[in-house]
Amino acid sequence: MATDSSATLTTRIRLSFLLVLAWAAAFNPHGSYGGDSDQPVYRDLSLLIAPEYPCTWPTWPQFVISRATQVGPLSPYNTDTLMLDGNTGTQLDVPPHSVTPPDSGLPNAGAFGRSFTDVIPPWQFGGEACVIDCRDLIASAPAGQSSLIKKERVVAWEKAHRPLGPGDVVLFRSEFSDRFYRPLPEGRRYAADPVEGKAPAWPDPDPECMEYLASRHVMTLGTDSTSMGPLPDLAEPTHFAGLKRGMIWTESATNLGSLPDTGAFYCILSPKHFGAPFAESRAVAVVGDPLARRLIDAARKKNVVDLSVVLSEDLPISWTGPGVGNHRQPYFRVRFGFNPNTKTPFETHVLDSQAGTHLVPPAFALPAKGSPPVSYSPEVREWLAEYEATYGPRGVSDMTTEKVPVALTCGPARAIDVRYLLGTSDKTKWPASPEISLSEIRKYESNHGVLNLGDIVLFQSGWSDQFCRPLPEGKACMDDPLNGKSEGWPSLGPDAIVYLAKKGIRCVATDAPTLGGVDPKRALMCYWALGSHEMVGVEFLTNLGRMPEGAHFLFAAVKIRDCHGGPGRAIALW
Repeated sequence: MATDSSATLTTRIRLSFLLVLAWAAAFNPHGSYGGDSDQPVYRDLSLLIAPEYPCTWPTWPQFVISRATQVGPLSPYNTDTLMLDGNTGTQLDVPPHSVTPPDSGLPNAGAFGRSFTDVIPPWQFGGEACVIDCRDLIASAPAGQSSLIKKERVVAWEKAHRPLGPGDVVLFRSEFSDRFYRPLPEGRRYAADPVEGKAPAWPDPDPECMEYLASRHVMTLGTDSTSMGPLPDLAEPTHFAGLKRGMIWTESATNLGSLPDTGAFYCILSPKHFGAPFAESRAVAVVGDPLARRLIDAARKKNVVDLSVVLSEDLPISWTGPGVGNHRQPYFRVRFGFNPNTKTPFETHVLDSQAGTHLVPPAFALPAKGSPPVSYSPEVREWLAEYEATYGPRGVSDMTTEKVPVALTCGPARAIDVRYLLGTSDKTKWPASPEISLSEIRKYESNHGVLNLGDIVLFQSGWSDQFCRPLPEGKACMDDPLNGKSEGWPSLGPDAIVYLAKKGIRCVATDAPTLGGVDPKRALMCYWALGSHEMVGVEFLTNLGRMPEGAHFLFAAVKIRDCHGGPGRAIALW
């Protein structure tokens, strides 16, 4: 059996010299994609979520990540349990944060009172970034107070650039998060000290500024400060002034200085929590034409489709495992506190890091670099010997979620229809999944053109469209196939993965619960092959049939340190 030493690492990646050069040119340490300086690049505008950072609102439950399983005798996978609320890290606010349903009878009722994170149309997530410089306001207020971004500053920006309008995303750049988002206790300056009145608070627009932006039909905003609400007493009036008009916005973005004043495409991507008024998110941007302009135009035309399943307790979006006691953390909501404006409790979420639409990083099925040799169970040791005899040494990886560049999970969408594989497995061998072989991929290439470096390869089985239904009907999605009561979803074989890696593909995706399928041996070989070739997966998509050819795929997982999964949102634009 092979050891996990770094000496074997170079032998496992079967790529040509030219492909390695292309890979190195395409990606840089800042998560940007594009070989030449004049090519479009991706920018990650999101804060790192980790327990020692001030990533949650200072009076709310703290963020928790715990390792549920790790590669070893009890499991061949690294899995995590998360507890986090929608105000964690870089985050999305939607109208019900402050607006109640129109029939609620409350003073702040409005037409957008039911526009939760699972309802907001996906075209509103993105548009042309219009960056307004507010750096002069960062420390100009007394302790416990915010300097106000006034309407006049927005008007001055328009005179210098162009009038604002529909499809624009106004971003207020103060560099507050760039300067003050630090590990605790230094990080208290980011939120706790301003709230406690010990330090100046973040700059933010006042209600009149919000009303003006609404009059310009701007529907999406962002700020690189802790909240869109100025302290001490204008937080809720500012929120309500914008949210009542149907606006959404990003709070706690960062690195806005990497964007030009205009011309970049900006997008906020969050897990699709059912009935949530806000959500932990990932903010990304594309700088450089023609891609940025193409995405901006698509968002303005509302040519956007949401490819993400809803996260809800009554849906089969958490791994059940076969039999009894082999499940991962079920998804559920925990209520706490009380929102005096909406007369409802706040919520935090407890979930497996691979619940719903999620990322699979290389470290999911691989031991860390430099770790001792793994003591797998006897059965898994046999599988590993068979795998390595065919594909070479299984690798090692430290690439957890926060180390996966956003550029890796975004790119031209290449959807391969594998629905015809359903019903082709041998019933006597269930639990089993039809395997997506190399021949299916070559058949696609002969009909649609070769796959290229940077393409996102998506396998369309229609599984989630058909089976992701409220329980108990939803048992047909995972429970029944895993227990041999029905056929499993199409899975990706190691031979196909090796072929895709040689083509320069670095991200594969599926609209089924997993890429690996229901057979534990074949599933593990799938994830060994992906991880050993430094490929990532996106699992549990939906609506792939609504995505036309030539679409551009965007997915980003929440930026959680040391996470072996990561809930996120996938969309496509054309």
